[in-house]
Amino acid sequence: MIDAQHVKPYGDTLNDGMVQLSFTLPIPLSSTAKEAARQLVANMGLEEVAVAHAEGISDTFSFFIVYGKCSHGVNVAEITVPEVTLEVLPKKEIDDFIRTHLNRKLNVVGACIESDAHTVGIDAIMNIKGFNGHKGLESYHEIDAVNMGAQVTCEEVIRKVYEVKADAILISQVVTQKNIHIANLTRLVDMLEAEGVRDKVTLVVGGPRISHELAKELGYDAGFSSNTYAEHVASFLVQEVKRKNVREIGKEQVNL
Repeated sequence: MIDAQHVKPYGDTLNDGMVQLSFTLPIPLSSTAKEAARQLVANMGLEEVAVAHAEGISDTFSFFIVYGKCSHGVNVAEITVPEVTLEVLPKKEIDDFIRTHLNRKLNVVGACIESDAHTVGIDAIMNIKGFNGHKGLESYHEIDAVNMGAQVTCEEVIRKVYEVKADAILISQVVTQKNIHIANLTRLVDMLEAEGVRDKVTLVVGGPRISHELAKELGYDAGFSSNTYAEHVASFLVQEVKRKNVREIGKEQVNL
């Protein structure tokens, strides 16, 4: 029986607490290196530690897969994770909404910015073929999707925003070593604010180490992580358009 207040890892049997770790040590492969790997994992608090695989990957580095038993559990009922609030709409409804409420196409610019050269994320959302059976924004009749690709500077993104009169900017950050993604994302927000256009566009970021909470902290409207498809992003964009329209109508009423 699963205890939601004390959830443990599942290996061979329920609640056995078995965990698999993989890591590299900067030492040559040897019996001493294997024992070092075992002791390292034991020092992490795992029990019944065993080195399942050890391999030398160079003269000075070795790779390990280690198993151990975790005695700790987690209370799932006490966990709250900030997430993007949206209703995922069918593709036709998204096109109909844009046609009805904007009376023009929704202009979207997407890019993988600065040093990041990996296009897999932005292509999955933008390209017509999409990913895993989910077609990208280029397949939507009422969305003009401009995929700028990888290693696009923030300056280039902003120039394209002006050129196509973008309603939304989609940023992908896949390579995140040494938190470079935070520096890149912060730079874009700072530049948009300096240009006076931040409030005029919907700004969305996605990537394997991106959370909605982090995105909001950095000044973005939404953050999407793994298992996100074009329909999630498109649904958020049109619902954000609706919210902004309501706010603008409210301002006009106040001005009257």
